[in-house]
Parts: sequence; structure tokens; C-alpha cells
Amino acid sequence: MAKLIYLMNASLDAYVADAQGSFSWIVPTEEWISYINALCSSCGTFLYGRRMYEAMVYWETDYAAHNHQAFHLDFARQWQAAEKIVYSRTLAEPRSARTRIEREFDTDAVRRLKADAGRDITIQGPELAAQALRAGLVDEVHLLILPVIVGGGKRCFPGDLRLGLELVEERAFRNGVVAMRYAVHS
Repeated sequence: MAKLIYLMNASLDAYVADAQGSFSWIVPTEEWISYINALCSSCGTFLYGRRMYEAMVYWETDYAAHNHQAFHLDFARQWQAAEKIVYSRTLAEPRSARTRIEREFDTDAVRRLKADAGRDITIQGPELAAQALRAGLVDEVHLLILPVIVGGGKRCFPGDLRLGLELVEERAFRNGVVAMRYAVHS
């Protein structure tokens, strides 16, 4: 059975975007992206909400117009090769290959996906992840905590969630980012 992994970048005060909706304070480095590439190498499917998908679809074609370093191109290749499921009531059609749109998050369908998948699955975006966390579908939480306090915005976790976690791995990067991987206890 595949693991469902909530993977997210967050500020030290646990926001994924600031009060203006910006995440421009996220400035990835080679060390950090190489770590994410290694994490995602075991994943065959990415689950997204609409807003997260619209940010990530950059890696389908738009990235090619920029002079990216090899570690970014490695991520682009992984992203393009993965299956993507986007949960949206408003998107008419996907803007990337290997992508399908679902109108509702169906916990039973995600359970079946986990049971049938040969590779792990990531879920990204706090609103979508909140549904999976509440349903007990998430097996691991991977947080990359940035050395910044943004003071408000979109929270990484819903305010009404209580969840037991066990620290499995931690790693500090030279730029002050700390990666933490937790196993979720039921």
C-alpha cells in the first residue's frame, strides 16, 4: 500500500502563504530542492487543490522559458512524469499532461488509490490536506519550515485538528530551512 504524504513549505509560524496570499518569501536553494527531489522520487501521484495546482503547473511548460539549474530541471521531470489529480469545482480542464480533474474530494476513492498505487502519493495544499488529515488518510507529514515569521495568512493546518505525530527524520539546511518528517498516529 502506498503512503499518502502531506508535503508543504511553511513559515516558522506555520503559514503557507502570508496575509496577502504571497509565498514570495520561499526562496529554494539547490540543497533544499535536491532534498525535495529525493522525497518525491518515491511518489507517482500528486494530489492538488486548484490554487496549488495553478502554482505547480509552471513545471509543465513555463519553466522552459527560464534558465533553470539542473536540480530544478530534475524536479520538472519528476513533476511531468507523475500522475496529477486536481480537486476543483471551477477548472474546466487540466493544463498539464497526466492530469485529471475531480470535482469533489472522495475519501473512499483516495483509500482505493492508496491501496492500488505502486508508488507513494503526495497531497499538497492546506485545504485539501485538511480533508485528508481529518479522514485519517495521511500517513506522513513532511514540513519544510522556513526561517521567517509572516504573522498571518493561510495556515498549514486547520485550527480544529488534533493529531498525534512521531518525528521520523529532521534535517537542517545551510539557509536555515528545517525539514521535518513525521509519521501520523491514528
